[in-house]
Amino acid sequence: MQNTITETHFDFPNQKSVYKGKVREVYQIGDDKLVMIASDRLSAFDVIMPKGIPYKGQILNEIATKMMKATKDIVPNWLLATPDPNVAVGHLCEPFKVEMVIRGYMSGHAAREYKAGKRILCGVEMPDGLKENDKFPNPIITPATKAEMGDHDEDISKADILKRGIVSAEDYAVLEDYTYKLFQRGTEIAASRGLILVDTKYEFGKTKDGKIVLIDEIHTPDSSRYFYTDSYEKKKKMGLPQKQLSKEFVRQWLISNGFQGLDGQEVPVMSDDYVESVSERYIELYENITGEVFLKADVSNINDRINTNVLNYLKA
Repeated sequence: MQNTITETHFDFPNQKSVYKGKVREVYQIGDDKLVMIASDRLSAFDVIMPKGIPYKGQILNEIATKMMKATKDIVPNWLLATPDPNVAVGHLCEPFKVEMVIRGYMSGHAAREYKAGKRILCGVEMPDGLKENDKFPNPIITPATKAEMGDHDEDISKADILKRGIVSAEDYAVLEDYTYKLFQRGTEIAASRGLILVDTKYEFGKTKDGKIVLIDEIHTPDSSRYFYTDSYEKKKKMGLPQKQLSKEFVRQWLISNGFQGLDGQEVPVMSDDYVESVSERYIELYENITGEVFLKADVSNINDRINTNVLNYLKA
């Protein structure tokens, strides 16, 4: 098995705090910077899997960085630098406590809810007569509350977000506008790669001077679902599952092994061969989404590499 990074214990100069999310670990440096490390942890159904996936952190970080650069003309973002393949450095922000999930097609969670007979998701009506993976007449925003590590993200409606004062009406209007713009650009980038951006989620924060910016990551296989354009219509007509570029393949493997993150269920054993196959699938996702060959970073000692690169950046 390859070396992976599943937890970090760095002590950077002027470090003020550390926040550990499901996949990323965020170090606050001074009063104005965040160092975000993309680990190789794999989460599904809001549960962290017992083994890391080789190169996953690098893949997510590099896709997110490329996509931030490709969208910064329409939506400002938090990114300042990427001093290491697994690291992004950006402006310190106060995150909004909602994830802006946007769906162009009825897939994944939306399809599961629809099959269960629901026609309203997060306060948004889904038309009758749709089949799984059909395109919605227009993209729909179905927000989720941001869970702490170990908790489940929960669906929430725009009305509830405003009523509970989670986000102000003024700020929410900006989040909606940015979400639609990013999804449109993401759809165009995907189409140029022969892909369909099915659904995704965005996270936003506010800088110290009150500016709303895109944070975290964007258009990666962890936050997004892609279909292949060339086989979409054919598979839809034949009622076959779509070939996906997303981590849905991990969710399906877990479901087939009797796990959906419910109380009392145990995570199935992941063999080294299975872990390796997930790593290869992530590399395939990277190359399809970016149109570039994936260059594996040196993983002989990932912690030392990250530490050295971040220290050199902070000293500069």
